[in-house]
Amino acid sequence: MDSQEGTQCHILAIVIRVCAFSAFTYYTAKWMINALDPNNKIRGKAKYVAEEQLRKLNSSANGAGKKFRARDFSEHEMMIASHLVTPEDIDVSWSDIAGLDATIQELRETVVLPVRHRKLFSRSKLWRAPKGVLLHGPPGCGKTLIAKAIAKDAGMRFINLDVGVLTDKWYGESQKLATAVFTLAKKLQPCIIFIDEIESFLRMRGSSDHEATAMMKTQFMLQWDGLMSNTNICVLVLGATNRPQDLDKAILRRMPAQFHIGVPRDCQRREILQLILQTEQLSPSVNLKELARLTAGFSGSDLRELCRHASMYRMRQFMREKLNTGEKLGKGKIEWDFEVKDQTLQEWEHLEIQMDDLLKSLSVMKASKLQAQGAFLEKDLELD
Repeated sequence: MDSQEGTQCHILAIVIRVCAFSAFTYYTAKWMINALDPNNKIRGKAKYVAEEQLRKLNSSANGAGKKFRARDFSEHEMMIASHLVTPEDIDVSWSDIAGLDATIQELRETVVLPVRHRKLFSRSKLWRAPKGVLLHGPPGCGKTLIAKAIAKDAGMRFINLDVGVLTDKWYGESQKLATAVFTLAKKLQPCIIFIDEIESFLRMRGSSDHEATAMMKTQFMLQWDGLMSNTNICVLVLGATNRPQDLDKAILRRMPAQFHIGVPRDCQRREILQLILQTEQLSPSVNLKELARLTAGFSGSDLRELCRHASMYRMRQFMREKLNTGEKLGKGKIEWDFEVKDQTLQEWEHLEIQMDDLLKSLSVMKASKLQAQGAFLEKDLELD
């Protein structure tokens, strides 16, 4: 009897030692893999950012609606959630966009209205917002601003998808991350998946594509098709590009609502200039109608840069006149170690942008554009 008890105790001791050794081996191997994985710190940071964004969503709900908990999301979904933007964090509205009234009206009727009033549009399967919207046109014409304004107006969560997040060196991880984009969006709906420069990710497929990239694209489109088949899911894929001809035909088929955001015309440029300069002190000499005529071919981004240059010209001129304390510094040089007086601050607050400042800025920008075009032409000739 004692020998039997001794044998059982001996077997139990062996089992305990084996379990302890297995646990030690498991956690040691896990620690070594995490230590050797270069993406481990990135995942930890992404998880922290995602948890912060989920807390913001819960606080903005004010006790109403579904509460989101980090444990309800997979590791891959948390990676994507680190790029989540809540409607409260979006600081762009339709009032920040000028010169695109007709496009904005169509977007609000096509996309925003069916999302904000889903109960009103639930009677018919055809009364639905499109599952894919493409904004295309030259750079700097407001495509990204429009995407943010749509999310703000519709009250939708906004996933600003960074395509670099979907690439992973481990086999099969990219497909899992592509799937996580849509599973996360379904849990957070109503939600927008925004892909800027979408042609860099979903360009036309060819035999030269890498196997991992081709599989990731295929998985993304398969998930997108599953999304389109369910009419009760309120998830919108919104893409922006200045090269729509490079997009795969399968992607264009999934984005039936396409809007061209072109270079602004004279009247549109005038509205954009008024919006940019509405908070600035302007001299009576400033003629926005004339300035709009002179800036043919300028995008909204170019016009903002033009006004910024003009404001800097006026600021530098003021500093040279009021704050240069020594002639020994030479003409045009500024003494930076100065004491700002109350009188100087008052004069600074009433500093006005002159028409000459805007014209100087315009001439510099046009010269820069000509130099850039010349460089491109030289490069094309070398390639030929």
